[in-house]
Amino acid sequence: MAARGWLGTPYVHQASCRGAGCDCLGLLRGVWREVLGQEPEAVPPYTADWSEASGQERLWQAALRHLRPKDLADAAPGDVLLFRMREGGVAKHLGLQAEIGDRASFIHAYSGHGVVESALTPPWARRIVARFTFPEGI
Repeated sequence: MAARGWLGTPYVHQASCRGAGCDCLGLLRGVWREVLGQEPEAVPPYTADWSEASGQERLWQAALRHLRPKDLADAAPGDVLLFRMREGGVAKHLGLQAEIGDRASFIHAYSGHGVVESALTPPWARRIVARFTFPEGI
């Protein structure tokens, strides 16, 4: 899985450079480039709150433009996970499913931690609001 190559990359807001720095979107962008090639659109500057004040689901809308939605229960390694970090807030965190089953885990860039593989524990799992797969050709 390409995302494992990013483990240990420091957290840097809006960055997408393996080993140097990335945020959760930057991790996804970097994996996209490694697996599929050129990114499908330029990413405009964004704040860490992902439009929370306006309530606009910008990250979710972008995912719908470029990824294929899946049923939440249809977990597979490599799936892109979209998280809502608090009830009533916008979905603003991404991760990539690494393992499924009893040892379910995901890889994500997390502020203060960098790119890590975390257990997909119930507190994380209940925050998943959407599951996607990369377009055909991966």
